[in-house]
Amino acid sequence: MAARFITFEGGEGAGKSTQIRQLAARLRERDIPVIETREPGGTEAAEAIRSLLLSGSIKSLGPEAEALMFAAARVDHVDRLIRPALARGDWVLCDRFFDSTRVYQGEAGGVGPAMLDSLERIAVGRCRPDLTLVLDLPAEVGLGRVTSRLKESGDQPDRFEVEDVDLHERRRLAFISIAARAPERCVVVNADRPEAAVAEDVWRVVDLRFLQEAA
Repeated sequence: MAARFITFEGGEGAGKSTQIRQLAARLRERDIPVIETREPGGTEAAEAIRSLLLSGSIKSLGPEAEALMFAAARVDHVDRLIRPALARGDWVLCDRFFDSTRVYQGEAGGVGPAMLDSLERIAVGRCRPDLTLVLDLPAEVGLGRVTSRLKESGDQPDRFEVEDVDLHERRRLAFISIAARAPERCVVVNADRPEAAVAEDVWRVVDLRFLQEAA
């Protein structure tokens, strides 16, 4: 079976990491080799950049500098993890990819499309997702989930989680806009439901697109 590259996008608290774990488990039940990863991150260098970005250390330099840092992490991630995994025949499930940069630093951050196009060509090249699942829910609901998680874990909110709900809602609408412009790649999934219901919809999309056609 051909390797597949699936990305999960959406706002804070949308449940991307949870849905990746559930999808990975179901794929492994079918003996499909799966790599779970995230952005920024996935490699040692990219995880170091992640720490800088989420700590807020780069925020004062502006959205252009943040976009450059995300691109630097993505170069290493694609070259060292994603592309080799796909070449081996593994499926790759990634928590965020270039659409998040388009939303966070682009449509809601003011970085122009020409700069983002250039960074995307450098960082990604032809390594494009076969499918992007946009997990959609109201920003207020997602931030409420984040608050509950942080209370349980005792962790501090990251650089993006502390921003106001109106900005998060703008990002939500930007993700939906991207999905509408790329319907051949993107599917919007209602994430404002119990995780089991969301997981069933995710599985239905993946099964229909990739598994049934391979049967």
